[in-house]
Amino acid sequence: QDQLQQKIICPGPVTCLTASPNGLYILAGVAESIYLWEVSNGNLLAILNRHYQDLTCLCFTDDSSHFLSGAKDCLALVWNLYSVLQAEPSQIPDPRHVWSRHSLPITDLCCGFGGPLARAATASLDQTAKLWEISSGDLLLSVLFDVGIMAVTLDLSEYHMFCGGMDGSIFQVDLCAWPVQRDRTFQTERENGKVFKGHRNQVTCLSVSTDGSLLLSGSHDETVRLWDIQSKQCLKTMNHKGPVTNAFIVLAPANMFNPDGKPSVPLPKFSKHLHGTESNDEQGSEGVTLRLGLHQQESGESYLEKAEKMYSQMYSTREKNLEGDQEHLTIQVSELEEEVSTLRKINKNLFDFSARIITKPAK
Repeated sequence: QDQLQQKIICPGPVTCLTASPNGLYILAGVAESIYLWEVSNGNLLAILNRHYQDLTCLCFTDDSSHFLSGAKDCLALVWNLYSVLQAEPSQIPDPRHVWSRHSLPITDLCCGFGGPLARAATASLDQTAKLWEISSGDLLLSVLFDVGIMAVTLDLSEYHMFCGGMDGSIFQVDLCAWPVQRDRTFQTERENGKVFKGHRNQVTCLSVSTDGSLLLSGSHDETVRLWDIQSKQCLKTMNHKGPVTNAFIVLAPANMFNPDGKPSVPLPKFSKHLHGTESNDEQGSEGVTLRLGLHQQESGESYLEKAEKMYSQMYSTREKNLEGDQEHLTIQVSELEEEVSTLRKINKNLFDFSARIITKPAK
């Protein structure tokens, strides 16, 4: 009864919503656009318009450095968050990867662990689920089913991929199966021991417990089911009064059952206009805005552009014979060491600047 509530009006109906794992940013899909807000002050930092039809799903990597978007235009895009934040409001930043191998709308996205080195899974109405590598953008696996796939998730160890179908079935795909095949067909009659059966309508959401033993699923049949992954048995069924659109397993916060555990800082209202385009009267006089790299845009590459170049050089070494290219490798190592030294100087300067602002005596 005493919960803190905040009603936030968005520019249109929100079709998908996600928060960064570090709690700093909120992403929302409104029609064909992606809106990015900063949680602490409610500033609208970016509006991304690179999809051609309505957004269906959004997700962050576990380190909050990248996010993925899927839409009805059959495209899944990978975005570098820091490149988006650094871009000028008049510019539309380019996604890091554009995945266009699906032939029907994307229905769900799931990202594994590893930050920019993680693997991501996509589900689509074209009856396939695909596994991708975020760093290179390569397609690792494509699994064809006999029904459209509405939900997808990975277990913590990424040994299995779970896919929810339009007919209510949930399929378990072994990612370490031998022989390794990029294109695979899931034949239900042959792999009957890897199908969860119980839902009577399409599965809309899936979530695996931290220990990898339990699977939670929600469906349009108005139920949420908890499954034992090993035996494929339904342990518990929770009934609802309407179609279930989302359900997931989370670790309970430490103060969840503490009656005195209330939010200390109220959530601000999210701005309707891009940060920096409002009038000075609407912006408060308090606070400091920091944008890294802008002071060097006129004098050459920004630090983010240099870092992106270093990333590409690091990944290119995987394809080369290191024994026959020692001299080139030595040059790359020296460049990386120089970049690390430069970033350490930037970090120290930023820390010193922040310390001066924080410790500045009040007038």
